[in-house]
Amino acid sequence: MGRLFGTDGARGVANTELTNELAMQIGRAAAMVLTRHCDKKPKILIGKDTRISSDMLEAALTAGFCSVGADVVLCGVVPTPAVAYLVGDSDVSAGVMISASHNPCEYNGIKLFNHQGYKLPDALEEEIEAIVLDGAAQIPTPSGGELGRIIHAPELVNAYMRHVASTVDVRLDGMEIALDCANGSSSATAYKLFTSLGAKCHMLSDRPDGVNINAGCGSTHMENLTAYVKEHNLPLGLAFDGDADRCLAVDETGTLIDGDRLIAIFAKDMKERGKLRENTAVVTVMTNIGFKKYCETEGIRMVTTKVGDRYVLEEMTEKGYSIGGEQSGHIIFKDYATTGDGQLSGVQLAAAMARTGKKASELASVMRVFPQTMVNITVDSAGKALLDTDDAIQAAIREAAAELGDAGRILVRASGTEPLVRVMVEGPDQPAIEALAQRVAEVIRQRTAC
Repeated sequence: MGRLFGTDGARGVANTELTNELAMQIGRAAAMVLTRHCDKKPKILIGKDTRISSDMLEAALTAGFCSVGADVVLCGVVPTPAVAYLVGDSDVSAGVMISASHNPCEYNGIKLFNHQGYKLPDALEEEIEAIVLDGAAQIPTPSGGELGRIIHAPELVNAYMRHVASTVDVRLDGMEIALDCANGSSSATAYKLFTSLGAKCHMLSDRPDGVNINAGCGSTHMENLTAYVKEHNLPLGLAFDGDADRCLAVDETGTLIDGDRLIAIFAKDMKERGKLRENTAVVTVMTNIGFKKYCETEGIRMVTTKVGDRYVLEEMTEKGYSIGGEQSGHIIFKDYATTGDGQLSGVQLAAAMARTGKKASELASVMRVFPQTMVNITVDSAGKALLDTDDAIQAAIREAAAELGDAGRILVRASGTEPLVRVMVEGPDQPAIEALAQRVAEVIRQRTAC
């Protein structure tokens, strides 16, 4: 059985891969699986990002949910973490976010949350897949008054914004911040959130038109924000991705502060304030080796998981840790959220600056970033499967690792959300690691093209 769900929900090109028909089937199957233990009429909350296809998929999912007797609460354009928070803070049975996160506008996706606001574990996703793809269970077809209703509730997002603002104990009065909203979900919330805390906001890419989401802006394209912060002599710039579950920052010099350095800042700040549970930060195998050196210096324990914020969250939940995340800017504050939240991260960074009186560059200086390069190779599913079995690919990886020795590392992995294989190399010399990464990438291109 082919999988519908990757590491971050079901995703594909809208209307060709992720069709209306498939969205409706996922809605019907998900409603049955997620609400089977409800002792009252089930209610499912739906949020969406600004893609032109989000309205279409919202309609299809809504039809699927209502057709099996679930009421639907439509929140409109909201960040993914808003859906997670609102589900956990209300009487709804489950939640759905329609978004393809940082991907271009032609893609879209469906992320499912349980009644506690957590992304679904693999077992539940596989159960939904079995119903959709294999007909593993009979989906009910109620009629008459047992059908679901649609409830429009765009005002619910205000509760999420109040929650994020409540997580800090300082005001941001007088602080000027540039906010790049990626023409996505944060376009509907960021200005109101940060100004409610007293900040003066300079808004970038906050006018979505359905097709400009992530287009040369947001956390995957930092050049506009960097230039703006430097030109206007601002102390801080924050960039979100399309659904605002990621955040990257720019300090007052225009230097990037990536997810690794943000986690370092937060872990140190939380430790000093007695909020770093188990004295531990959770990161992934993609995390820069400089983070390990930082943890050794600061006396903080580092726990590593495979790539994907869901795996970071699983480790945090199981062991009771309070901070974790990814280099890409997915950062989870377990005391306040059940998923990565870009605006929450941005608020926490600005609050740390206000609380300590330190510049963003000074906060970020606690961690040295080692040179790192990434090469992406477009492959199909068969190409991804070759990674672990092809002798030539494995030999190229071993040779690169031997050249790096203890001074660096190479990591080759298939993306869980895109048709890509990623080759990441770290080491002390930028030209050398770039050459190594390209050499391994070329072998993968040749072998996967066969």
